[in-house]
Amino acid sequence: MGILAVLWEKWVEFKRDLYKITVSIMILPLMYLLVFSFGIKFSINGEPYFHYLIPGLIAMTTMTSSFGAIAQNMTVQRLYERALDQVMVSPTPLWQFILGQVIGGSLRGLYAAIIILILTSPLRGGLIFTPLSIGILFLNGLVFSTIALVLSFMAKNHTDAPRFNSYIIMPMSFLCNTFFSTENMPHGIREFVEILPLSQTCEMVRNIANGRVASIRGIVILIAYLVAGLIISAQFLYKKKNL
Repeated sequence: MGILAVLWEKWVEFKRDLYKITVSIMILPLMYLLVFSFGIKFSINGEPYFHYLIPGLIAMTTMTSSFGAIAQNMTVQRLYERALDQVMVSPTPLWQFILGQVIGGSLRGLYAAIIILILTSPLRGGLIFTPLSIGILFLNGLVFSTIALVLSFMAKNHTDAPRFNSYIIMPMSFLCNTFFSTENMPHGIREFVEILPLSQTCEMVRNIANGRVASIRGIVILIAYLVAGLIISAQFLYKKKNL
């Protein structure tokens, strides 16, 4: 019941701001698509660049939307509305509260991915998006919702959330196999970037889109990030509850 209560709160918030959420989802990916796909015309392996760009853009959108759905709101609720204090004195198990937040953020990311899939449908050509692709995108959303939850617990004030976006989300948006391959990066940097969750998601979704097999290694890495984030979130909440 606790998970459903949190999801219901997210749903009410989503319905209230549906228009604003949808427009904000569309603007940035469309700008990237226009600039990189039409303004900079080149191909990769003999294929149009947007065949490389679209899977990365969709993966990046799930990241930014899932992270954004949690980070700012949770920071404000924790620091100023004291929502965590209310949860801790309620009968709702803390693990259900955590899972509700993470699933709600991931569903927001999945909604964003569907919007971009619809917008790019005239350009996708032979790109394939299967239920496995959707599952990977949902898992990616879970990972970044968990990261947002952890960072919101670490935030000292409401201005920390935009900083986290600048420190973490923006660099990953450009470096993690979204707009260009990591193969040409210097050694050391390349290996580090390749194990980041967005790099793994982009690679798997792109492989499926082009008729190749997704790597099991990528799924394992995403699950490892998710489990680590959930453990850290739970430790924070249970430690706070026992103070």
